[in-house]
Amino acid sequence: MSKVAVIGAGLIGRAWAISFARAGHDVFLSDQDASAGEAALAFVDSVLGDLAANDLLNGAKPEDVRRRMRKSDDFKSAVADAIHVQENAPEQLDVKRRLYAELDGIAAPETVLASSTSALLPSRIFEGLRGARRCLVVHPINPPYLIPAVEVVPSPWTDPSVVEQTAEFMRSAGQAPIVMRREIDGFVMNRMQGALLEEAFRLVADGYASVEDVDIGLRDGLALRWSFMGPFETVDLNAPAGVADYVQRYQQIYERLFPSMQRRVDWAGDVLKSVESDRRAKLPESKLGERARWRDRRLMALIAHKKRAAKDIGS
Repeated sequence: MSKVAVIGAGLIGRAWAISFARAGHDVFLSDQDASAGEAALAFVDSVLGDLAANDLLNGAKPEDVRRRMRKSDDFKSAVADAIHVQENAPEQLDVKRRLYAELDGIAAPETVLASSTSALLPSRIFEGLRGARRCLVVHPINPPYLIPAVEVVPSPWTDPSVVEQTAEFMRSAGQAPIVMRREIDGFVMNRMQGALLEEAFRLVADGYASVEDVDIGLRDGLALRWSFMGPFETVDLNAPAGVADYVQRYQQIYERLFPSMQRRVDWAGDVLKSVESDRRAKLPESKLGERARWRDRRLMALIAHKKRAAKDIGS
């Protein structure tokens, strides 16, 4: 397999390292904080056993996957000869622009340079860069070793062949690329998530439902189908004659709702007191880390189930 460089070994970087190493690549982790690499590898050691127990290491042993990862205190040596560089620096435009100017100068001409940014448009990061043709955004939902969807977002200067090459590289690493045709603020996933969160906060702020009831609506309702079907397939199967039939039957309902969905609620306003109070009553702050680990174990079990179901029932 090939060499992959992960620049930035924090929450996102360490998760990417697992994805790439699990796919068989040699992964070099580099971070300006000398201790970050060690901390990232310690985290990796803590989760590989659970991944193996859920058959999420592609049949490899934890020690074999771990052996493919190493930290590199030398930024340049981490990037040298890598076929793909995944950057995970802070969401600060000036930091990323300086970093890519350096990466572009030291990486081999055909090395793909990808940013994990969720908040910055690729055109703002890569504008004026000599090697902008090989640069793009590859934005995951964290952690990518459990959640396969990843947004592949070109800038106006990205070579289309690099977009397809990167999408195929992601598929080979077990990810499910969302290949965007052009950039837009928020990309695909945050725009859809944002629309849902806006309505969730609005329903609570206006006194229509509690925090828990909104969570039930997703957790025990919509998300059950959405865990293996997208919204378009969902509506295609929710009317006898498919999506056109669904639109004819139900568009008027959503058209009627739409005007009341145009008013924003300030998430940091009075509604936050209700949301935080309800959440802390259900989960004390001291238990957040423990519950996050529970979440990840549940995600592992869900991904394992989806793999078995796809094999037994079809995808």
